[in-house]
Amino acid sequence: MTELTTLASPLDVGGVRIRNRVFLAPMSGITDEPFRQRAHAHGAGLVVSEMVASGELAKGRAGCDLRIRHSGLPVHMVQLAGREAAHMGEGARIAAGEGADIIDINMGCPAKKVTGGYAGSALMRDLDHALSLIEAVVGAVSVPVTVKMRLGWDESALNAPMLARRAEQAGVSMVTVHGRTRCQFYQGKADWRAIARVKQAVSIPVVANGDVGSPEEAAAILEQSGADAVMIGRAHYGAPWVAGGIATTATGAGAQGIPTTPQELTDYVVSHYEDMLALHGIESGLRQARKHLGWYLDRHAPGVCAGQRKRILTSFEPREVVAELRRAFADSSPSISLRSAA
Repeated sequence: MTELTTLASPLDVGGVRIRNRVFLAPMSGITDEPFRQRAHAHGAGLVVSEMVASGELAKGRAGCDLRIRHSGLPVHMVQLAGREAAHMGEGARIAAGEGADIIDINMGCPAKKVTGGYAGSALMRDLDHALSLIEAVVGAVSVPVTVKMRLGWDESALNAPMLARRAEQAGVSMVTVHGRTRCQFYQGKADWRAIARVKQAVSIPVVANGDVGSPEEAAAILEQSGADAVMIGRAHYGAPWVAGGIATTATGAGAQGIPTTPQELTDYVVSHYEDMLALHGIESGLRQARKHLGWYLDRHAPGVCAGQRKRILTSFEPREVVAELRRAFADSSPSISLRSAA
């Protein structure tokens, strides 16, 4: 597949060299530092921080520092969300000061708590205002700025090509397009062919996003959209290696560090859990790790009994959780095939 081979090549984003064209999408509450480090180790070309609220970052709210701090990876990319130009500019300056190599602007999140504050994909309803935020960020930093968007707010306003064109004129170095409208949320099938209209509207790199979890799907989205790269989100639930696995498939190389035995899988999940506790602290880490543990169980140990699953996901004692995880995965058959979770 010619398109799949293309994914193995580097990509230039505003002067920043990205090692390949298979990216981990920013996901709030998911792509924290331990997750990004794993995705990068498996071979993902680019990994992006969880969404950071620019207003909270500008005001120094607790927790924002963990979302933007440099994790030691070759390219540090931070995603900002917000509706106030002053906050977006200040947030970008703070992130760049912490070592961000690329700043991404969120104009695609469909969550009601985000769009209700006129941020995320709600910005696609007012392109003039959206451009004021882009201009504030581009004017505040010397690093490349990118934008992640959807096709539009709804089927009556598919204005992603116009937003992308105006963003490029404002100095944006790359755009990512999820092939759904905001009103679709994650329902139905992403329209990969619609992304082609964005690609035709700009000369900067376009990244296609939505319903990709296998090498075949990655090749198909590139063929149908004409995009330069692919970004993958929900297929990573319980499998931080998906983007890297697709990237290494594109190169013809073997998978990097994907667990293939019950013991390897157990050690992998336990290590991820312990790294989250170390980063977030026990109290917060326990809460944040539970969704990841649930996804690992769903994907790799679906036969675990309800009582054991409950103990793993509700215990406040890390040692008990680790012991239960080791029992749960002892007889598991790791599901490492690269297929979509969407």
